[in-house]
Parts: sequence; structure tokens; C-alpha cells
Amino acid sequence: MSQAENVANPSYVKNSNVSARIAKKELSAKFFKKGITIGLLSGLTYGMFAAFITLGMSRGVWADWYGANSTGLSAFTVVFILGALGTAVNDICSAIWALLNNGIKGKLGDFFRTINTKPGRMIMVAALLGGPIANVAYIVAIQLAGSIAIPITALCPAIGAILGRVLYKQELNKRMSVGVLICVTASIIIGSIGIGGDAADSVGLGLIVALVAALGWGFEGVLAGYGSAMVDSEISITVRQVTSGLANIFILLPILGFIAGGISIPFELAGQAFTSGSAMIWFAVSGFFAFISFMWWYKGNSMTGAALGMATNGTYSFFGPLCCWILLGVIIGEPGWSLTALEWFAAIMMAFGILVIAMNPMDLFHKDKEEIIDETA
Repeated sequence: MSQAENVANPSYVKNSNVSARIAKKELSAKFFKKGITIGLLSGLTYGMFAAFITLGMSRGVWADWYGANSTGLSAFTVVFILGALGTAVNDICSAIWALLNNGIKGKLGDFFRTINTKPGRMIMVAALLGGPIANVAYIVAIQLAGSIAIPITALCPAIGAILGRVLYKQELNKRMSVGVLICVTASIIIGSIGIGGDAADSVGLGLIVALVAALGWGFEGVLAGYGSAMVDSEISITVRQVTSGLANIFILLPILGFIAGGISIPFELAGQAFTSGSAMIWFAVSGFFAFISFMWWYKGNSMTGAALGMATNGTYSFFGPLCCWILLGVIIGEPGWSLTALEWFAAIMMAFGILVIAMNPMDLFHKDKEEIIDETA
């Protein structure tokens, strides 16, 4: 049969259309699964960021500030200004990594052009919520409560799902509601352990601050989901980290300094922090992992949608305690970083709840090709 006869044959045309649709769906499925993998890697690298920034904030001048030599610093300064300063140093390092990456790939011009666009401004607003507010709350929560605060901050996908429903009338079906319930239950388990009789006095406050971080990231995910869909992930993360770093240094720290009784206080501390070589080595590493994590989070969002992107990134509720335990507890040998079996169970439960919010977990394990043929028939 000639090519012309084939084209004129209805059966041939139908079979060709079915094959093309199957190929397209298989390609889309591979793209989707790749997005899930990238999202999971963003959760893993965020756990590594958490471990290395905590290590950095225990070395050099930071060891003096948090140790016996901190007598000259007020309690407010130690908890909040140092927490904000740690975030600022990390975000500046992360922004430098992002700018270097853009420079090497010839994207600096795109970065400056994006700032003046609507998606770019949306990412900047998201960065203000996720950086000066959520990131600082995250670091402060870890300082107050230890790694037990990390799964609480991972409530952000559940919060994002609720905010999406309230603000944008996005779907919040029964499955997603079950996922939210699982996350809340896991956080209650973690909270009940953390504020038990043997817990430090600061743990209760740390868990409350961790919830602030979850709220900030929930809002960021909803807003950034719009902007990142139209901007290269390497550009959007640069906008995010530069905005966050500068806002921390020039907006948040002066405000905290004013509250503490002297605007110059945080800048004096910043000068010491940036010149503390033994600590800056680890901040450079934490900044690198923060850059990679957020870039993969934004990229995952663009490949799977903001809801699932937040969900897969939210697996840092498991990877965070794991990385802190391995680096700080096992390798460095610092006490206080081990978790009980119930805490590990709650962290894994949180990660599963996050996944349920975004999708039916069974969809990860099977894709019936005959179903595709039926849909295209």
C-alpha cells in the first residue's frame, strides 16, 4: 500500500493518532516524573542546607555569641538578631552562587530584565515572605527547639493548599483534606513530644516560631507558583535570593536593631560575622545548598505544578532531621541531635501527608498504557 493510500485509510489515520497520543502522554509522564525527582532532590538539599547553616552558626564568632562569652548580648539579640543575621549571611552567599551561575551561563542580562516584569515582581514579593520572614523564623526555630522544629515548618504545603483554596478558589478535595489532616496530626505528635516535661524551656516558643515559617513559605509557594511558571528557574532563584539577602541586611536587621535599642547593633555583628573565616566556610556551603534547593524547588514547581512542587520539597521534614543527625550528631559528634523513633515516625508521616495533598500516591507506581489507548479512542 502506497503512502497516499495509507493516508487515505481511516484505520491507518486512527492508529497513527493513537500512537502519537500515546507517545505524547508517555513523554509528559516522563517529564512529570522528572519534575517529581527534582522536587525530592530539593527537599534533600534543603536538609543539607539546614545542617550546614546550623554548623556555621556554631563556629567562629558565633560560638562566642551563643556560648559563655555572650554576656554582652541581650536575650532578644541572641535569639532574633543572630537568627536573622545567620539567614542574611546564608542568603547573601546563596545569591552570590546564583549570580555566578547566571554569569557563567550568560543569563545576567535576563536577570536584570526579569526584575522589571510582573512575574519578576511577584517572585520578589514571594522572596520577602519566604526570606526575611520564613527563613529567619526557620533558623530561630532550629536554634530554640533543635531539629524537632523542622517537620513543623514542613506544614507549608498544607497551608499552601488551604491558602490556594481561600485566595484563588483552587481545588481542595477530599484527598487533599486527608493530606492536610495527616500533616496536622504529625505536627501534633511532634509538638506533644517537644513540649514534654524533659524538653528545654525554649522548645515551645521554637515550635510556635516554626509555624510562622510554615505560614511564610505557604504564602511564598502560592505567589511564586504564578511567577516561576513564566521565568527560567535559574533566573527566578537569583531574583529570590538577591531580594531575600538584601532585604535581610537592609530592612529586617535595622528593624530588629531598633527594637533592641540600637540600629548599629546588627551591623556591628554583621561585620564580625562576615569576617569570621571558620564560620564563613560553612556558610558558603550552606548558601550553595540553599541556592540548589530553591532552584530545584522552583524548577519542580514549573514541571509538576506549585502544589506538587511544594509537596515534594516538603520532604525536608524527613531529610532535615536526617541530615542534621548525620552531620552534627554522627560526624561532628555534637549532643542533642538524635531523634526518638516516634519523632522519626511523625516526620515520615508528615512527608506522606504532604504527598497525599498533591496527588494520589498510587499514581507514582503505575501508568496503564491501555487506559491511554481508551482515552484516545
